[in-house]
Formats: sequence, C-alpha cells, structure tokens
Amino acid sequence: MVDVLVVEDEPRTRERLASIIEAHPGLRLLAQAGSLHEARKALAAGLPDVVLLDLGLPDGSGLSLLDELRTKHPGAGTLVISVLGDESSVLRAIERGAGGYLLKDADDAGVVAAIDQLLAGGAPLSPSIAVHLMRRLQSPPRASKAEIQDIGLNGRELELLKLIAKGLSYEEVGQLMGLKYNTTTSYAKELYRKLQVHSRAEAVFEAQQLGLVGSN
Repeated sequence: MVDVLVVEDEPRTRERLASIIEAHPGLRLLAQAGSLHEARKALAAGLPDVVLLDLGLPDGSGLSLLDELRTKHPGAGTLVISVLGDESSVLRAIERGAGGYLLKDADDAGVVAAIDQLLAGGAPLSPSIAVHLMRRLQSPPRASKAEIQDIGLNGRELELLKLIAKGLSYEEVGQLMGLKYNTTTSYAKELYRKLQVHSRAEAVFEAQQLGLVGSN
C-alpha cells in the first residue's frame, strides 16, 4: 500500500483528493491537513510515501514544507496540486524538490496516474504546466519599466533586494544602508509582499527571473 498525505486548505478540494485516494485499492490515506501546522503534525505521526501539496496555505507557503521534506524526509515524493499555474511558481516548486506539478482541475484518473508516475521515478506535469515551463526555460522574462512600476518597488527596497541577492545578512544590509535592524526587516517584509513571495530565497529567485538583479 502507498501511504498518501493530502495537504490542502480548501475543504472541497481536500475532500475530493482524499476520496480519490480512499477509492483506489493501492493507495491509503495517511492523513489530511489544511495548513502547514497540521501537515507538520501529520508528518511527525507517520511518514507518507507521497504528499499531495497545495502551495497556498493559510499559515504560509507550501514551498517551506517542500524544503523540510527535502531535508528531513527525502524518501517522500511530493506532487504539487495548485491553481497557481504561472511559470515562477512552477520553477520554485521544482527547485525546492517537487517531483511533479498538477493543476487542481486534473480529473480523478489524472491524479492517480500522476501518483503512479511519480512512484515510478517520473516527473508528472499537467500539459499546461509543461508549456509554461518550456516557455520560461527558452526565454527567461525581463521586466519592462512599466512592469517594474506595477510591482511598486521603491529605491530603498530595490537597493535592499540587490544586497540580499549578494548573500548579505540583514545586519550587513542595515550597516550599508544606514538602517536599524528592525527597519531593515520591515523593508524586507514589504519587499516580499510586493514580489508575492515568502522568503529571501524566493525573493532573489523572482528578482532574477524579472531581471531586477543578476543571476549568481
């Protein structure tokens, strides 16, 4: 039997995924979780073979759970199931260790087939996701001046972004910018909000993809 953990905050989607697992003779529903906190409790109680993971959770990004799974539970395969079909979300999830990526509109058979493919060593991707991925790899986007204005970064935030992209700590950034530590972290939080990310690594990655900072 293949033990599956479902991590999804939307009740209907979570129940649908759980029912797909329960209806399949070769799969067993280990647990359901509607948040990062619940997912971590479930992982502490028993390690699944496969995690079906939503990225947009109420208490944080599913990307952080991908990091934890990769370092603490490398034997668990992770299949991201999300409505987030943009290229940056796809690449961030794959870079953090996701074994596959499906959109939530995948039918029941598609979900089971993706789990089978993941367990067989494959990398299941929804067709639309594969198209996004190919486009991103073939021609990395650069933000136009108008797009940068839409993001709304001010001079201080852009300066901070460039410094953390160089690997500097917040203490070092604060010294260079003449800011107190608390002020620096406040700038960082606002920067993350505008870039729609949840960590330093995600901010740097997104900025590189948009051409706001150079790749290391």
